[in-house]
Amino acid sequence: MATDDRRTAAAVTLARLRVPLGFVLGFVVLWLAQPTARTIAIGTAIAIGGECLRVWAAGHLNKAREVTTSGPYRWFAHPLYLGSSVMGVGLAVIADHLAVTVLIALYLVVTLSAAVSSEETFLRRTFGDRYERYRRGDRAAEHRGRFSLAQAVANHEHRALIGLVVAVLLLIVKATYNGTFWRGGWPH
Repeated sequence: MATDDRRTAAAVTLARLRVPLGFVLGFVVLWLAQPTARTIAIGTAIAIGGECLRVWAAGHLNKAREVTTSGPYRWFAHPLYLGSSVMGVGLAVIADHLAVTVLIALYLVVTLSAAVSSEETFLRRTFGDRYERYRRGDRAAEHRGRFSLAQAVANHEHRALIGLVVAVLLLIVKATYNGTFWRGGWPH
């Protein structure tokens, strides 16, 4: 097997494992996290911004059927992954622990790089020159779709939203249980 084929296979495997790996990382994050009311408020606002970007992108995306050029795809090649990264920053802020920040950053760099590589291989193979034109920035000639909440749901974006809500609630429970939610979280 050629080196490029092995890299592609590894990227595909890692991209497929990013959700289960995320659950494992989530337990580690919850265990190490030291959230306070302040970090929860700031981090949740950041994470919600990332989820809003993801919903916007998912509401324009017709996976495997077209090269999407509307909505955030006009400016970003991978807005879903950008939104996930912003959500990761928000969760790192909530956790308020250096090791958690490093783990989240490492997870995002490794898994999202693999996902981008895998996805771009698929898009080049499936759409050829149309995708190459999009990547070069020739987006003006492409189809301009409208946002559809039904499309966001069809793309299972509600799962990411539920995951974010559950993660934030668990971190709030931890802060409450540890007593940090009610003390020391806001400057006096």
